[in-house]
Amino acid sequence: MAHCHGPIGLKNIPAGAKKIVLAGNPNTGKSVFFNHFTGMYVDVSNYPGTTLEISHGRFGEDVIIDTPGVYGISSFNDEESIARDIILSADVVVNVVDAVHLERDLFLTQQVIDAGIPVVVALNMMDEAEKQGLKIDVDLLGDLLGVPVVPTVAVKKKGIDDIKNQIASARAGNMIKELKPMLDRLLNRVGSQGEALLVLEGDQVVAGRHGLQPGNCREEIYLKRRERVNDIVRHVLKESAGGSSFGSLLGRWMIKPLTGIPILAVALYAMYQVIGVFIAGTVVGLTEETIMLEKYEPAVRGLVGLVIPGESTLGTILTGEFGLLTMTVTYVLGLLMPLVIGFYFFLSLFEDSGYLPRIATLVDRLLTGIGLNGRGVIPLILGFGCVTMATITTRLLNTDRERRIAILLLGLTIPCSAQMGVIAGMLAGLGGWYAALYALVIFTVLVITGTVLNTILPGKSSDLLIDLPPLRLPRLDNVLKKTGTKSYNFLKEAFPLFALGALIISVFQVTGVLEFLQNLLAPLTVGWLKLPKEAATAFIMGIVRRDFGAAGLTDMALAPDQTVAALITITLFVPCIASILILFKERSKKEAALIWASSWVAAFLIGGIVSRLYGAFGGDGDRGILRIILTFTGVAAATILACRLARRGKAEGWQSR
Repeated sequence: MAHCHGPIGLKNIPAGAKKIVLAGNPNTGKSVFFNHFTGMYVDVSNYPGTTLEISHGRFGEDVIIDTPGVYGISSFNDEESIARDIILSADVVVNVVDAVHLERDLFLTQQVIDAGIPVVVALNMMDEAEKQGLKIDVDLLGDLLGVPVVPTVAVKKKGIDDIKNQIASARAGNMIKELKPMLDRLLNRVGSQGEALLVLEGDQVVAGRHGLQPGNCREEIYLKRRERVNDIVRHVLKESAGGSSFGSLLGRWMIKPLTGIPILAVALYAMYQVIGVFIAGTVVGLTEETIMLEKYEPAVRGLVGLVIPGESTLGTILTGEFGLLTMTVTYVLGLLMPLVIGFYFFLSLFEDSGYLPRIATLVDRLLTGIGLNGRGVIPLILGFGCVTMATITTRLLNTDRERRIAILLLGLTIPCSAQMGVIAGMLAGLGGWYAALYALVIFTVLVITGTVLNTILPGKSSDLLIDLPPLRLPRLDNVLKKTGTKSYNFLKEAFPLFALGALIISVFQVTGVLEFLQNLLAPLTVGWLKLPKEAATAFIMGIVRRDFGAAGLTDMALAPDQTVAALITITLFVPCIASILILFKERSKKEAALIWASSWVAAFLIGGIVSRLYGAFGGDGDRGILRIILTFTGVAAATILACRLARRGKAEGWQSR
């Protein structure tokens, strides 16, 4: 029985049309069903009062409505609240269930059945279940649930027509028997079995609609529902001996530290070879140097020069060293876009194959210590490609606290691929000990910063709740589509900010502010960092582009200790102007300014400390470098211990209250 709180406000839903609602857990294939049902004629609109979009389209004389992927219908978050209202208003629910995860997905199925709504179950991904040696008695499952159950493989269009034919046979299934008397007592006050169920489960929103106090039976009902689902699964699911495929075995290896860390190292090495070596070297060499610098920029300067003298103020702003039509376009299209496309291609490969959630699971415990959970590995990995892009992707993290920590760590400690190329080249000529010193100092700063933030910021890391889908070969069309969509969205969002950054620097150049800043920094670079006065120019250039700053050091005659101190400083130094602008877009002005200022302080402080320690220990050669490494390691260990004791004391203090 549908209630009056249907999907009011959604466009183009004719009066009297039967509402067929797609429901299911995340990543069960609902979108594939929706596309097959509706074809090209789809409406997308925000659900009233929210920013979440809901898709719906015509299916004959009826309407089919997609819902967010949820694990249950209640008011725990916006997705569940919206899914709840749409499902409760449905005439028929097509419940898409992942055959590989029956025990998980059937909890939602049983809840919809308990709500008294006619259901058809699409038992999807049957091919994946068979590969893993899982045999499901589909007929028995239908008998136990009391609703039609259709085996499907949606991506291959298997079973789609059967689902369409079974919609007319949808019926209310076998609800949990103990619920009936409890629901009967509420039906005369609520008028809908679904809403009566949610009132019993303590849904405050639904109870408030009817002027009732929310019930306190959630744990009791959930326990009975879990027991019933487990019993159903025991009867219908059989796992054949030797059924574990190599894919499922590899999937288990990927989340165990002993095997998962070497696998991750191989994957990241392959990623580095493709992006950091091939794309950053060969591809960018073609797109940036050959196409943009040798062909595009001279042509643009020639065309603009016909109208505006290149030496004029406007000419400098448009086509100068930091010009809107030169550096901006060259940087975005020639340098950045190949790297962005490469990273999104690998990210899509990891995502489509099912490896990305396994990486998050593998590193979850490590990242918890610095205030993140396993999802935090995604922006951190992306940061080695482009910190600007990675800052945008922090939106996928669960809490504002985690986004704050991730953004600060990205801006402070993660060098982008363009900068890494220059740094690697400079370190290669110094020897292994100097490279180890650089890497250890940067890693130590990341660990200390994350640990301190995890201690002083209120709250704690959110738990990692993530599905581990079957490991499968990625579909090339999916990978290319995701890569193209994400790359285009990045370009659309970042290009205006790059242009604004170029405009600011160009104005600084023509007004003399840039030279003033270079002179202002000179005493700090010479007196504290023990670098040549010209190093100030490299830091100013680093604000424009991080690799510009690092590249500016290559032309200087620096001793090995000066090179390492300079590279550590330029890595920890403020991110490029585009990242700074994104930072101010993602965070409040006050917080962004604080993060920006702290990166200035940390960069020069740590760089100066390394320079001073080398002055104290450097006379011993490699032993001196080892002493510096041990000093930083000791400081990191002491900081971690102190923060753990502080967190333990804080927790005990709360408990004593």
